[in-house]
Amino acid sequence: MIIKNFSYIDDLKKNYSSILNSIKKVLLSENLILGPEVTKFEKNFSKFLGTKYGIGVGNCTDAIYIALKALNIKKGDEVITVANTAIPTITAIINAGATPKFVDVCEDYLIDTKKIISSINKKTRAIIPVHLYGKTCNMIEIIKIAKKYNLKIVEDCAQSTGSSYNGKKSGSFGDAGCFSFYPTKVLGAYGDGGLITTNNLKLYKKMRRIRFMGIEQRKKTKYFAYEHGTNSRLDEIQASILNFKLNKVNKYISDRNDNANKYYNILKKTKLILPKKEKNKKDVYYEFVVRSKQRAKILSKLKKNKINLKITYQYPIYKMKPYKKFLIKELINTEKYSKEIFSLPVYPGIKDSEIKKICKNLIDAIK
Repeated sequence: MIIKNFSYIDDLKKNYSSILNSIKKVLLSENLILGPEVTKFEKNFSKFLGTKYGIGVGNCTDAIYIALKALNIKKGDEVITVANTAIPTITAIINAGATPKFVDVCEDYLIDTKKIISSINKKTRAIIPVHLYGKTCNMIEIIKIAKKYNLKIVEDCAQSTGSSYNGKKSGSFGDAGCFSFYPTKVLGAYGDGGLITTNNLKLYKKMRRIRFMGIEQRKKTKYFAYEHGTNSRLDEIQASILNFKLNKVNKYISDRNDNANKYYNILKKTKLILPKKEKNKKDVYYEFVVRSKQRAKILSKLKKNKINLKITYQYPIYKMKPYKKFLIKELINTEKYSKEIFSLPVYPGIKDSEIKKICKNLIDAIK
């Protein structure tokens, strides 16, 4: 039995008829780009999060890029973020013309708010808190810092759809929230997809123009650019699939929490460092990330039993050739955790027998 890390194929099989009907409806409408399904999803997803506006885009990388451009982040500016993130977070910053400024993380793998202030200088224009592994950053502290130093906040919510802090969902705190609907995500499409949220009407209108070549989208749109934009649109077919799956997202999150709790119950007495639970936070467990100094030995033993576990992310961004120049000071926790972390699968649909097998093999490997 080979245990996988996620399975969107299982989800597709269970809902094949409904998803096929959604796609068929779009094809018969002959309205394939920026039609009623995208509009519906933008409204429904914003309502789910508790934000006023949503803009469907091609992917989360584009979402972060468009948000930064709309906030006038440009060449010579610096954007504070973390290095234990996915490459696209940094791609978007650089594509916007700015420079990433790396800050270390806490034990929960999220940005250390105590380290932000010492990284602020006259070039700093924004903070991108990355809500990694389905958790939510300490947004109250980040908002205080941003207000004090007049900085913009763009939340990277690629892995945190539905997570919350003090009862408020990720993506609803900052100037903009950026989401991914890549198939493996908490809410996944069957291709690429992204969305930007905001509560600012002026910013919303500007981001809508930027996603569509700078063209003002009205009922009678004329092909005329009002500013320099890009071409990044969530397509109707993916939006129709997301509209169907949005009705199930709370169940997906509940299943992930249930699976996470099974790991907590079985592994709590082991030497593995398990994810920390906080009363004021609701995690969605995009991944169940554990730590051990014996990672190499553990993963090797599990692999022999056909259990292949992921490491997300094994290499901090500054270790990669294009981004080495952006490391200014040592990031102690980022470096340490990258050598110890690995992920246990919690996707909806994983069987109890698979979780038990993983745990048994983990316990044996640790012994």
